[in-house]
Amino acid sequence: MSEVLLRAKDVVKYFPVQSGGLRRSREKVHAVDGVSLEVRKGETLGLVGETGCGKSTLARCLARLYDLTSGFVEFEGQDISKLKPRHLGLVRRDMQMIFQDPYGSLNPKRRVGSIIGDPFVIHNVASGADRKRRVQEVMELVGLNPEHYNRFPAEFSGGQRQRIGVARALALRPKLVICDEPVSALDVSIQAQVLNLLADLQTQLGLTYIFISHDLSVVRHVSDRVMLMYLGKVVESGPADEIYGHPRHPYSNALLSAVPLPDPRAVRERTRIVLEGDVPSPIDPPTGCRFHPRCPKAQERCAQEDPELVSRLGDDASHTAACHFPVADGEDLSRLYALHAEPGGGVSNELVASEIAQQSTDMTTEGGAE
Repeated sequence: MSEVLLRAKDVVKYFPVQSGGLRRSREKVHAVDGVSLEVRKGETLGLVGETGCGKSTLARCLARLYDLTSGFVEFEGQDISKLKPRHLGLVRRDMQMIFQDPYGSLNPKRRVGSIIGDPFVIHNVASGADRKRRVQEVMELVGLNPEHYNRFPAEFSGGQRQRIGVARALALRPKLVICDEPVSALDVSIQAQVLNLLADLQTQLGLTYIFISHDLSVVRHVSDRVMLMYLGKVVESGPADEIYGHPRHPYSNALLSAVPLPDPRAVRERTRIVLEGDVPSPIDPPTGCRFHPRCPKAQERCAQEDPELVSRLGDDASHTAACHFPVADGEDLSRLYALHAEPGGGVSNELVASEIAQQSTDMTTEGGAE
């Protein structure tokens, strides 16, 4: 897992704003703004964030379904960010996507055998009886009945349709599969089946995954490393155990406070953090840290200086956070969030320091009592 399969550096993707008038608008949507990442062979990188944070746009940039505004993407050491469409064919044999909607990503007028067989036709790999045989092998691999080769997508359930999408993505045995919220449109019971299928296929075929989701509990189940995005930027990144056990960014803490827990007692004892306000417009994002208008620990520095994505509070170099005032272990942000939500919200440096000092005293007292 030490060998890097895909590397992205300072990836930026802006979309021009469509104007209804005769003049062309100069405004742009800052969908992805300076994201860097590495994906190693055999691992699963989880990409998490609220709807609209830019994670799906980033995935399409990595797969070169979108052209980059700036930055570059390397796949197996080759810069693919400026490759012409005719040269992308060989790369796309090794890099495939599974899309979110199993109902919208399959052509309802085509038979399943033709849908799964498209990669063989496009890349001129197999034809005739050989193509049919290979398609049926892939169908069996993902748990579909090969005898249903001539059925239409409407004759399958939602989980089966997503298996068709998985089969299409794996037809050419790619090295990297980008899973764009592959289970969010499925029932919970079917989600588990598809997740287990993906895990089995990864072990069996040696696949590498980029797994995109807004569901932190799902991401924890499947990922080796996790990256959290907010408004086009990465706010925290690291091994899954570190992110879930020691979140450093206030945004990460807020998201993790909403993760469902199987223990009712733990649910009662936990204070859920509710983020106040709306996500700022990606057309005109805030200066400095983009989370600062909603952050209870935000100070003047946060509005002026964009924090670097580096390790904080003595964490290992693999665990990084983009926050000037990272969250310490045991620090409870719920009181600060409550103060921040009050009319005229905004928390002073003195209040933050006082709150943290009080929490430290409480933890020391509890430790002594034990």
